[in-house]
Amino acid sequence: MIRRFGAVPERSIRYTRRPGAYVILPYRGMILLTYQAAPFWEFQLPGGGIDLGESPIRALHREVLEETGWSLSRPRRIGVFRKFVDMPEYSLKAEKVCTIYLAQPACRIGPPREADHSAHWVPQNLVPSLLKNSGDQHFMTKYLSRARAG
Repeated sequence: MIRRFGAVPERSIRYTRRPGAYVILPYRGMILLTYQAAPFWEFQLPGGGIDLGESPIRALHREVLEETGWSLSRPRRIGVFRKFVDMPEYSLKAEKVCTIYLAQPACRIGPPREADHSAHWVPQNLVPSLLKNSGDQHFMTKYLSRARAG
């Protein structure tokens, strides 16, 4: 059973399953986040949807480059969650299945390629309060607890 975060799905709605790959990118007490300015503002873990025929790792590399301008190395899966959301940009209601990875930022290639996104290094203790997605918050908090203990 995959843990659900966020809104309870409505029984009358048919949701489209949308897998995605997202990553925690720590470096020297900071975490690389993407800031999405439109259609609404929010800080997010970098990542996004996995295209048909694309592997989760390939999607992760592509999405991180698009949203932050960075490459990554050594991705390691740390968990998965699901959430039910409205995705007006795709005209659908989605069951997002979000796989979370931990990786190392490798190299800044250039600016983010995706419109309305910018990359930000944020002190790791501030990250959970900036993330609006409760699933992202959960995995970030879990990562920070392990990092402090270990």
